[in-house]
Amino acid sequence: MRNGGERPDGIALARGVVRLLAERDLPSITEVRLKNGRRADVMALARDGEIWIVEVKSSVADYRSDSKWGDYLEFCDRYFFAVPPDFPAELIPAECGLIVADAFGGEIVRHAPAERLSAARRKAVTLRFARMAAARLLAPPPGTPA
Repeated sequence: MRNGGERPDGIALARGVVRLLAERDLPSITEVRLKNGRRADVMALARDGEIWIVEVKSSVADYRSDSKWGDYLEFCDRYFFAVPPDFPAELIPAECGLIVADAFGGEIVRHAPAERLSAARRKAVTLRFARMAAARLLAPPPGTPA
């Protein structure tokens, strides 16, 4: 992580989280629509099939204004919050992992406990992840004429 002195916004924090996960061999995608209609900020898939969801919170106000994080737990084995370096870590529930990040990377400060998905749910979430990632690879770059 670099210390640029500026507060990173949610997009910059998500970029840092994606970079951290890539360094740990956890391919990830952002803005993942879940079957319950919620949207996970970042979802990663481990080599062993474990699924991580990371919810990005750019400020205390952002964290306090969003109480729907429990709706994500049924779609992952591990759940993390990612926050900027100056975020008070004690606000994050102990049952969640904690990532401190900026636009350039991050660090896992507290690992999330594993809550294993059922085989059927794992298959459904993994298939959704794969199809979404493949569709994004096939999509034209933003701003490209149709």
